Amino acid sequence: MATSTQFPDDFRCPISLEIMSDPVILSSGHTFDRSSIQRWVDSGHRTCPITNLPISDPVSLIPNHALRSLISNYTLVSFPKPLAYPDPQSLIQTLIASSSSSNLDSKLNSLDQLSKLSKRDLAIRRKLTESGAVSALLNCVNSDDDSGGLQEKALHLLLNLSLDDDNKVGLVAEGVVGRVVSALRRGAGDSRAVAATVLTSLAVVEVNKATIGAYPDAIQGLISLLWGGSGRERKEAATALYTLCSFPDNRVRAVENQAVPVLIKNANSGLERSVEVLGLLAKCREGRHEMIKYCGLLDVLIKFLKNGSSRAVQYALLTISLLCSYNERMRVLAVREGVFEISVGLLEDDNEKVRRNANSLIQVLQGKRLSL
Repeated sequence: MATSTQFPDDFRCPISLEIMSDPVILSSGHTFDRSSIQRWVDSGHRTCPITNLPISDPVSLIPNHALRSLISNYTLVSFPKPLAYPDPQSLIQTLIASSSSSNLDSKLNSLDQLSKLSKRDLAIRRKLTESGAVSALLNCVNSDDDSGGLQEKALHLLLNLSLDDDNKVGLVAEGVVGRVVSALRRGAGDSRAVAATVLTSLAVVEVNKATIGAYPDAIQGLISLLWGGSGRERKEAATALYTLCSFPDNRVRAVENQAVPVLIKNANSGLERSVEVLGLLAKCREGRHEMIKYCGLLDVLIKFLKNGSSRAVQYALLTISLLCSYNERMRVLAVREGVFEISVGLLEDDNEKVRRNANSLIQVLQGKRLSL
C-alpha cells in the first residue's frame, strides 16, 4: 500500500507542502492549493510566493482540473489516515502559559512543534506574532536554565518568525535584538551561531541595519565570535557583519571594535566571507587606514585572487583597488607582488563583476585613483 510520502512532488502545494485537494493556478502560472494561496492573498500579499513577482489584481485563481484529476486518480488506492498535526493555537497558549512557570517539558515541546509548523506555514508565523507569543519566546531566550536546549529552540523559532519581511521591524520593536545579542555572547550549544543568523535575517531590512548596529555590544559580540567561535559560529558571525556593514555607519563601528585584524586572521584561515566584509570596510577611510597597517593582508588577498570563488575574487579585487588608491606604498607593493598580471588574466573571467573589478584595479595600478 502506498503512503503519502510516495506522492509525486508536483502534487504538493508549494506553500503548505501538503497534497493539494483543490489546486488552482495563479496568474504567475504556478499552482497552489486554494486554501493556502487564499490565506496568502488574504494576508495582503499581491506577489507570487514562488517568483515574488506581482500578480493580477483582483487576484484570479483558475482551477487546475487536469492536476486535480491526476491527484484523484492517483489516490484511488486506499491510503492510511495521515497523522494529525497539533493545533497551533493550543501550542501557542501552552508556550505563553508555561513562560511564567517551571514546566520545562511543556516549553520544549511547544517550541519544537511550533518550529516545525512555522517553518513551512506563513499563516502560523503571523498567528505567532499577533498572539503575544514573542514575549514568551524572549523569556525562553533569556532563560538561565538551558536544559534540553531551551534557548537554542527559542532562537530557532525566532529565526522562523523573522523570515517574513513584515515581521522583521516588529520583532526589533519588541526588544528581540537585546536578547539575541545576549545569547550571542553567552549562549550555550549552537545558540551563538543561531543568534548570529537571527541578526542576519533581521538586518535584511534597511532600517534594522541602523538599529542593530547602534545597539550596544551587537557588532562587538559578532567580532568576539569571530575571535573565539567554532567554524560555524565564525561563518555566521561574518555573514551577519557583512549584512550589517552594507550600512555605512556600521563599517566605522566595526573598525572601531577591531574587526580588521580578526577578519584578516579568518580570511587567512580560508573563511571567504571575511574577505567580503573587508571589501565593505575598505569603503570607509577608517577601514583603509587600519588595513594598511597589516603587511600580511596583501598576501592573503592575493591567495584569494588565485584560488577563491568568484565572489571572493570580486571582493579581493575591490579591497586591493581601494587600498592602492588610498596608499601609494600599497600600490607599489601590489605591482611588485604581481597583482597587475593576475588582474590582466582575470579580464577573461566568466563573471562580469570580476572582470569589472579587475579592470578597475588595473587602472589604479597604472596610477589612476578611484573616487573614495
